[in-house]
Amino acid sequence: MNILLTGGTGYIGSHAAAVLAQQGHRVVLFDNLSNSDAAVVGQLGRILGAPPAFVQGDVRDGPLLDRTLRDHAIEAVIHFAGLKSVSESVEQPLAYFSSNVQGALCLLRAMRDGGVRTLVFSSSATVYGEPRRLPLDESHPTGATNPYGRSKLHVEEILADLAASDPSWRVACLRYFNPVGAHDSGLIGENPRGVPNNLMPYVAQVAAGLRTELNVFGGDYPTPDGTGVRDYIHVVDLAEGHAAALGFLAGHAGWHAFNLGTGRGHSVLEIVRAFERASGRAVPYRIQARRPGDVAACYADPAKAGRDLRWTAARTLEDMCLSTWRYQRGLGAAPSSQ
Repeated sequence: MNILLTGGTGYIGSHAAAVLAQQGHRVVLFDNLSNSDAAVVGQLGRILGAPPAFVQGDVRDGPLLDRTLRDHAIEAVIHFAGLKSVSESVEQPLAYFSSNVQGALCLLRAMRDGGVRTLVFSSSATVYGEPRRLPLDESHPTGATNPYGRSKLHVEEILADLAASDPSWRVACLRYFNPVGAHDSGLIGENPRGVPNNLMPYVAQVAAGLRTELNVFGGDYPTPDGTGVRDYIHVVDLAEGHAAALGFLAGHAGWHAFNLGTGRGHSVLEIVRAFERASGRAVPYRIQARRPGDVAACYADPAKAGRDLRWTAARTLEDMCLSTWRYQRGLGAAPSSQ
């Protein structure tokens, strides 16, 4: 199958490209490089034996999308492209609605006009908002509490309305929990620009001696060690979930939502200790006050994905830490003082 990956040079998109290409699909990466690097295409070439096709552009560029869908005979789209920082979305809501909602609308118009009706959408567990019960299953009420989460929820609702209006559409919304880890090759992984927004790359940079210490926001939550608990999923497991979703859509029309998580939560301090074991490096940390809006715990019930997609997350926390450290060492680390 010819598959277009918007945001294909990004963290999750690049891993999905590797998984899909290794399954025999032809992938085309489409990215504006606002939060990634074209060098990823070359790294994928090292993994796959030949680099995938790459188109540099923005999903709000309708004519370029039209040409890309036509020229590459695209049969399905996985839509990763968009902005993804909760804190930044609070400061720049218009940018998030432009990129994430307007971008999706432009893509959907191009798909409609090009006769492409199969879409896997990169959604987020943030669509649930404050957890009313745990674990979170797909029947949990939605109620995003920040512009990033609302942008994802708005697109989900647009997709549900679209599928209801035209039964030829096949749509899967994949609600991610906390992707971490890197490809086993060490060639692709999460390499944020500037200060990392996510826990694992920050921990890796502290272990590498590139940052002094980790700020742990909240040490008095009602959790076993007082720090926040989240559902961390290996990015390759997540990528395999996208491949499974495409397989599911081949036999199922309509709109579908799936949680992609492990079903198990780990605290911040569990992550720190696991990373210290994996890297052999100390990860100094300092407990700070809670951040407004953070919750004590959030983790998935992934049973629906297991049943319908025949997918489960297989990789362990140790796998997540070891692969992250392998990738970080490739990026660079200060000499160990231990």
